[in-house]
Amino acid sequence: MLIFSSFRAPFRCEARFRCGVISTLAASATATFSCGGMEGRYVVVHIPGNDKILSLCEVGVYGYLAGNRVVGGAATQSSTFADWFAEKAIDSNRGLQQLNTGCSSTLKETNPWWRLDLRDVYRISEVILTNRNDNFAEQINEAEIRIGNFLENNGSNNPICAVIPAIPAGESYNYSCDGMEGRYVIVNIPEDQKILTLCEVEVYGYLAENLAVDGAATQSSTSGDGFAEKAVDRGLQQVYTGCSSTLNETNPWWRLDLRHIYRISKVVVTNRKDCCAERINGAEIRIENSLENNGSNNPICAVIPAIPAGESYNYSCDGMEGRYVNLIIPGDMKILTLCEVKVYGEGKSVILVYNIR
Repeated sequence: MLIFSSFRAPFRCEARFRCGVISTLAASATATFSCGGMEGRYVVVHIPGNDKILSLCEVGVYGYLAGNRVVGGAATQSSTFADWFAEKAIDSNRGLQQLNTGCSSTLKETNPWWRLDLRDVYRISEVILTNRNDNFAEQINEAEIRIGNFLENNGSNNPICAVIPAIPAGESYNYSCDGMEGRYVIVNIPEDQKILTLCEVEVYGYLAENLAVDGAATQSSTSGDGFAEKAVDRGLQQVYTGCSSTLNETNPWWRLDLRHIYRISKVVVTNRKDCCAERINGAEIRIENSLENNGSNNPICAVIPAIPAGESYNYSCDGMEGRYVNLIIPGDMKILTLCEVKVYGEGKSVILVYNIR
């Protein structure tokens, strides 16, 4: 049997720690066991019973580092009651003794919200909320935890991780988000005449992998030194010298070869801010595996109506599969300039343990 545990020996063998049971395995055969994202520091292969011999020729374990608290974010909220600032919900003070020293709170209003900007895209494993420790604990009832990359409607249009029916006074409750991806964590109450108070918000997860940095970029033509690679150099410049650019031509395109097929969750495009921001208007993001017509026949993830100068916009691709990410502007006399392109999706699994002969 395979066991995942966060504890040292003696290991717990209850069913909730068990990943799988090996009923039989033929000579020289290899079997794969899905553990469904179980978390643990130790992986144990164990044969219960007396007079047993355990022989293993190879064990490979695949997964991601878990349990990292996301720190360094910026908190804001829809309104502020007195000095119950948004930042107090991430100050590591749960405010259980003096609420005003450790808790955030909005005014009484319609759809109050609190938002944490993680400053980068994370895969969120869990969110922990601590409620106020007084007679108003029910104010948290029916709050929603949302995670995503969009600020429309103050972030309240992002996907839901959990709905909070209630949290007892002074208690901390954990909510599993199963690796949801997002830059923003939002807690909101979608009702009238509500007050949102949070005494501590803890977010655990890991940085999502920007697949673009390991890819190979090319484009239909190059203007000056506006090489295709500049769009994936992690650079912060949003002026022409730090961006890729084609010549003025028909159907200009830029393409990223990810070198492997990935399921793409989203593409982030940063526009230039010095001038000419409108040149990006009408660009298409296409994803798949064909190079026919320079990849421009692949399915569309999104069409970019416009991106304000110097801004970065997110485009959800809903797990589209492909090796190539193309940006193309269909039409005559067009210039395609890209200051940064980030691609997020299911990356390669990380081998954590191997070769224990």
